[in-house]
Parts: sequence; structure tokens; C-alpha cells
Amino acid sequence: MSFITTISTNPLLIGFYVLCIVTIVLLVLVIMLYIKLRKFLVGMDSKHIGDSLTFVSSNLKDLQQFRKELEVYLTDVEKRLKKSVQTVNTVRFNPFKGTGGGGNQSFATAFLNEEKDGVVISSLYSREHVSIFSKPIKNSKSEYELSEEENEAIKGTTK
Repeated sequence: MSFITTISTNPLLIGFYVLCIVTIVLLVLVIMLYIKLRKFLVGMDSKHIGDSLTFVSSNLKDLQQFRKELEVYLTDVEKRLKKSVQTVNTVRFNPFKGTGGGGNQSFATAFLNEEKDGVVISSLYSREHVSIFSKPIKNSKSEYELSEEENEAIKGTTK
């Protein structure tokens, strides 16, 4: 008697093999669900979903606190950045054009922040001496009279 004829004539054996196949399929499904559950449960030694939710909740609170601190810090940095020097422009010139003394060694340099406040520094160079001038700038203007080169240095920062 062959194996196939034995299976077809004995319904108990057929039921046994069907149950074995169903058991193997269910065992595979249980293993797959266990693997998915281990991926879902986070945190140190989490055994329950409640442990995972507590772990995630505490991490979320830490993250929210960090975010608030970071926003305060970035606001402070933004305020300081607006006051820092944003643009620099230098204009070199010869203050003694007709006499030839000094060459293009003289300069006017403007240092301005985002609101166009800052300072313009000028230097007049001749063979005998060097003069340095500093004038405060508020909104691209100064309460002191500006030379043509100083105005040019300030205008060059707005490009």
C-alpha cells in the first residue's frame, strides 16, 4: 500500500496532517507578530505598551523643553546678529590729486549693521603724516559732515 492511498483511506491521518500544517502556519504568524511587537515596544526592557508610551512621553517632554530653550537662544542670536557688522566697504582715493603726494594710500571704510548703523573710518595719507577720522553712522547718515569718499563707502554697503 502506498502512502497516498493510506492517507486517502484514513480520515484521521488527513486531519492530523491538516492540523500540522495549520499549526506551522500559525507558529510562523505568531513569530512575525512577536517581531513586529518588539519593534513597536521602545525603551529599556519594555514588556508592555504602557512602558513604551511612558518612555516616549518622557522623551517628548525633554524634546519640547529643548525646543523652547533653542527658540529663546535663536531669538537672542537673531537680536545680536542684527547689531553686528553686516557689510563693509572700502574706497581708496588720493586726497591730493593735483600735487601727486600720497598716491591712493588714503581710504574710507564703512562698517554697517543690518539697520545701516555703524561707523565710517577715514584715513588721509601724506608723506609727512597720516590722519585718521571716525564718524558714527545712523541709518546711513551722520551728524558730522561726510566727504565724498565716505558717502561712497556708505553707499557701497547697500548694494
